[in-house]
Amino acid sequence: MDQLRDKDKYRHNVRMTSQPNGFNRFGGQQMPEADKDYENFVSEALRIVKLAEENGILLRIMGAVAIRYHCPTFGHLYRDMSRALTDLDFATYGKYKQKLKPFFTGLGYVSNEFMLKYYGNMRQLYYGQGGPIPQCDIFLDKIDMSHVVDFKGRLELDSPTLTLADLFLEKMQINKINEKDIKDTIIMLREHEVGDQEKNMVNKKYVAKALSDDWGFYYDVTTNIKKVKDYLPNFPSLSSDDKDIVAKRLDELVTEIEGCPKSFGWKMRARVGTSKQWYKEVEEVVRGVQK
Repeated sequence: MDQLRDKDKYRHNVRMTSQPNGFNRFGGQQMPEADKDYENFVSEALRIVKLAEENGILLRIMGAVAIRYHCPTFGHLYRDMSRALTDLDFATYGKYKQKLKPFFTGLGYVSNEFMLKYYGNMRQLYYGQGGPIPQCDIFLDKIDMSHVVDFKGRLELDSPTLTLADLFLEKMQINKINEKDIKDTIIMLREHEVGDQEKNMVNKKYVAKALSDDWGFYYDVTTNIKKVKDYLPNFPSLSSDDKDIVAKRLDELVTEIEGCPKSFGWKMRARVGTSKQWYKEVEEVVRGVQK
């Protein structure tokens, strides 16, 4: 999972990162091997999940590769919107932490020993060695970034990925949201309906409940939903119907979020608002080098 970088630029309060060679900003990928690249990431992710299960480890794909897997009908938008895949992200439970290093090194990946020593209880990082996958990022029990997305007890609800609701929260929790995360969210909501189940739809009730006890989390998610909606006109590869459907599904989520009863703590924190910092700063992880 990419970290915030000082060199990143902003457009309409959205973090912009440099494009890989062969990509245009808002649509149109020039690389003829693009579909093969996507296939490489998805197939390797599926292989790892299957082998992990055979070795007694429960892994679920998360991030952009999980969304790409979940979107067979509109997966072409990854190419059309110039959304490159850069690494593999996985979720697992903390009880498997001791099994991860021998498993991934056995597959030919090399562990980041700095990450393992200082953050290994919550996150581990493994590098590919000259293959198509640069690295694998593994999160244990939760994603602890700008806000916490807790997936304890939820990995069994879908396979081979996190649930769509968790993938949605993973993207929307980012305080300084990146354009690539907006693209992922658009593609996911073009493919999938919003409803009250976990399978093949974004569970709006779970999303709303997750935000009902944490005003800061709520604030960033709802702010980012508005950014996604406002950003839709920037993508010529999306048809009018595409944009309307995504906007409608975003509105459904907002309606559910706003209608969900909030805790006393949420209401008290809402009174303070943005006068006090409501999110955690995300450190840039220096790969293998201690700051």
